[in-house]
Amino acid sequence: MIDAIERVVRQLEEDRSLLEPDRLRERLEALDRLDAYLAFRPDVPDVPQSVLGVESKDAELYLRAKAVCARLEAANGELYEAIRGDIRLGRGHDALLRWVQSPPERDAGGGAANSVDADVGYDYLDELVSGVLQFEEPDAGEVAREPEMVFYQPTPARHIFDLIGGDLIGGAGLTAEDVVVDLGSGLGHVPLLVSICTGANSVGIELEAAYVERARQCAQRLNVNKATFLCGDARVADLSRGTVFYLYTPFVGAILRDVLERLRREAATRRIRVCTYGPCTSVVAEEPWLEAAAVPEMDRIVLFRSRD
Repeated sequence: MIDAIERVVRQLEEDRSLLEPDRLRERLEALDRLDAYLAFRPDVPDVPQSVLGVESKDAELYLRAKAVCARLEAANGELYEAIRGDIRLGRGHDALLRWVQSPPERDAGGGAANSVDADVGYDYLDELVSGVLQFEEPDAGEVAREPEMVFYQPTPARHIFDLIGGDLIGGAGLTAEDVVVDLGSGLGHVPLLVSICTGANSVGIELEAAYVERARQCAQRLNVNKATFLCGDARVADLSRGTVFYLYTPFVGAILRDVLERLRREAATRRIRVCTYGPCTSVVAEEPWLEAAAVPEMDRIVLFRSRD
C-alpha cells in the first residue's frame, strides 16, 4: 500500500496543473484519496521534517501527503473566495452555474471524477456549495420537535440546481416575480442558491432558531438581499407571498397533511407550484388539487402545479 500511495503523492506533487481553479473536481478526488490514507495512519505523528531520519520513510510520506492536501485545500479556498466575491457583486449566477453546465472531468481511468453511483446522494457540487456558503453547523437547539418532524438533512446541491433550471420549473424558469418558499429550510441552502442564481425572491421557514440565525448570517456575508429567513412553524406561517413551495420531506403524517391543506387554501386564491423531494412526494402526488408535471420519481425533485 505504501508504494502505491507514494506514487500517488509523487504524481500530485508534480502535477501543478491541479492548482488551477477549473480543476476543482479533480482536486476533490485527489483529496478523497489522500484523506483515506491519512485517516488510515493515525499512528504516524506529525513530526518536523528536520528530525526525520533515514528510517522514517513512512513518516516522511505521511508529511508529504499532508503537504499536498494543504496545497489542494488552499487552491479550493481561493476558488471559493473568488466565487463569494462574485456573489457579493451580483454575479453569482455565472460563478456557480458554470460548474453545473460544464461536462464531467475524467479521471485517469476514464471515469467521471468525483461521481456518484446513483441518482441520489451528494457529489462535488455539495463540496462546492459548502465551501462557498461556509456554514457552521449549529449545536442542537432548544426546540422540542414533534415526532412527525424529520431530522434536518440538506438537499443535494445538484437537485437544487435542477430546481433553479428552467426545465423543471417550466419554460423560462424562476423570474423576478416568483417567491420560492422552502418549508423546513434548515441552514438555507435552497433559498440562498435560488436568490443567488435567479432573479427570484426566496423565503426559508425553519423551526430551529439556530439554523435560521446561521442562514441569516450567510445571506448578510454574501449580500444576498432577496433571501429571507423566518423562524416558525409551517402550519401557521404566512404563506401568502409564495408562488413556488419546496419541501424536502421536513415532516410526515398529520403535520404534512396540515401543511398541504394550507397550501390548498393558498392555491384557491392563485396558481402555485409545489416542488417535493424524498418520501413526501408520494403523499403530495395523491392531492387532487395538484397535477404532476411528469411521472413522480422519488430520487429527483418533482414539480406539481395547482389545478385551475
